[in-house]
Amino acid sequence: MPLSFDLDLEDLYTYQGRNPRPNDYETYWDEALAEMHAIDPNIEIIPADFQTNFAKCSHLYFTGVGGARIHAKLIQPIAPSEKHPAVVMFHGYTGNSGDWQDKLGYAAAGFTVAALDCRGQGGLSEDAGGTVGNTMQGHIIRGLDDDPKKLLFRQIFLDTAQLAGIVMDMPDVDENRVGALGGSQGGALTITCAALEPRIKRAAPVFPFLSDYKRVWEMDLAVDAYDEIQTYFRLFDPRHEREDEIFMKLGYIDIQHLCPRIKAEVMMSVGLADQICPPSTQFAAYNKITSKKYVELYPDFGHEDLRGHKDRIFQFMMGL
Repeated sequence: MPLSFDLDLEDLYTYQGRNPRPNDYETYWDEALAEMHAIDPNIEIIPADFQTNFAKCSHLYFTGVGGARIHAKLIQPIAPSEKHPAVVMFHGYTGNSGDWQDKLGYAAAGFTVAALDCRGQGGLSEDAGGTVGNTMQGHIIRGLDDDPKKLLFRQIFLDTAQLAGIVMDMPDVDENRVGALGGSQGGALTITCAALEPRIKRAAPVFPFLSDYKRVWEMDLAVDAYDEIQTYFRLFDPRHEREDEIFMKLGYIDIQHLCPRIKAEVMMSVGLADQICPPSTQFAAYNKITSKKYVELYPDFGHEDLRGHKDRIFQFMMGL
């Protein structure tokens, strides 16, 4: 099954990625997790205007690293009879946690659901990096000229693990039956959540973003979702004198390097015609996962709704 713009299928299953991994990568993330665990999250749960007769809908707020107040939609079964499973959900780049309605199937099946709003994007979470209000564009490169600890996606990655931990600590949730899911940026955050919160039991990333930046650059696909990389070079390094340094620093927030930490069972989905997040970049992450895993291939699909796949994810999570 040859691909017109990327590697052949046989090569995808052995591809190990191009973007460099910083030498202090493990220390970087161990220290980040220690910082996260030291925070008083100051959790606040506020009833939402939207309600149903079988689930309680609320706005969940907590304090993340750097002092930002982070928001998630929270849906809980009414009067559960025993400890029950949960899922955490992550949205696409620049988006938000979405409507309440598309989460109710899980709640009706007895799950607690928490859907994160990423900092400074289209939802209610704040980016506390010196700017009040919306900072929706440029998140990949935000902090690139500062200490690597200031990279915005470091903070967003940590928000995923912190949210999962908050859900796991809820008295009616079984901490050993929690899954994570999302597509594109949400697929990347599903992977980071499972990597940084090892109690995640099942993970279903869909065409994950934020992987193998240098491969994207070399394929001349730093457009659309990845166009910030090209913008950065044009504005701040027009002769690419710092190219190696820049890709090395991006390595701190390259999801492929977090994948060996994952303990969850992973069902990943890839559209082989995806020119937004090329298949090779997704397989760079998939091939580094050492836990139980399998990949669902959609040969004729790009970065779009994968027909029938939401149902497959639901059935996968029902096994929690």
